[in-house]
Amino acid sequence: MGAGVGLLTALRRALRVRHYSPRTEEVYVAWVRRYVAFNGRRHPRELGEREIAAFLTGLAVERRVTAATQNQALAAVLFLYKEVLGRPAGALSGLVRARQSQRVPVVLTQAEVARVLGGLREGGTEWLVASLLYGSGLRLLEALSLRVKDVDFERREIRIRRAKGDKDRVTVLADKIRAPLAEHLKKVRERWDRDLRSGAGWAPLPGALGLKYPNAGREWAWQWVFPGRLVHPLPEPSGARGRYPFHETAVQRAFRAAVLASGISKRASCHTLRHSFATHLLESGSDIRTVQELLGHRDVSTTMIYTHVLNRGGMGVRSPADTL
Repeated sequence: MGAGVGLLTALRRALRVRHYSPRTEEVYVAWVRRYVAFNGRRHPRELGEREIAAFLTGLAVERRVTAATQNQALAAVLFLYKEVLGRPAGALSGLVRARQSQRVPVVLTQAEVARVLGGLREGGTEWLVASLLYGSGLRLLEALSLRVKDVDFERREIRIRRAKGDKDRVTVLADKIRAPLAEHLKKVRERWDRDLRSGAGWAPLPGALGLKYPNAGREWAWQWVFPGRLVHPLPEPSGARGRYPFHETAVQRAFRAAVLASGISKRASCHTLRHSFATHLLESGSDIRTVQELLGHRDVSTTMIYTHVLNRGGMGVRSPADTL
């Protein structure tokens, strides 16, 4: 019996009932698709530990994925069996997670950050997003998921909703970006006004808010800070048209091009700006607990990784070669 759309629909429903993020939902659905395809589209009820282990081995040996990616695939498949198919946890107890190596994150110096940002069009969407990643310590999807109401210019704060671990947090809004961000939002509002006049102007709302507040999706406060370029039909409410957030790949491509143009030899990605934010705060004397709160880490041990990359010449040690 083949595994069809009904299985994925049940998977999505189970994830939503448990309030998993939309991002996690898409990732889990994608992994389950791959797992089913790997096993000749047989229904997962017909499969077990042996097939799951073979799937994970194929990812590690043939695809050479990282341990984190392999564990993500395992988490998706285990969720399917336990929460959708109702298989007891003990039935899959023989599966083990891949051991992850802790690696020191790549960090740019402040001069390097300036060079990379200088390779982006100042005031443009990609520049603004990258500036928030560095200036506020945001993850890329956190920046692209910001709503207008989440930015407080007077208090110089940004509120992150339903971040990793389904937690809210507050972080700093850099003075340097306040004026260009305000100018950007002015243009966004003008475009939104035009969308409203054309019968569009909706923004998708999280969870069941659309049912509780039927017209909130057309309010300015709920619009995206970084809306996409095109208007699309939305799943809810019926007949609504609006914009999804600006797509992450556009920012990633622009950032990669800016890194290459800067001549920097480090393998820097958008997430490197978040690493750099944390490291530079610690270098300037900020308390690690404060940095933990700004980053939204559940445990301070996660934040401690940045103490290993502080710009202190090998953790403050002077090389004996310099004493010759």
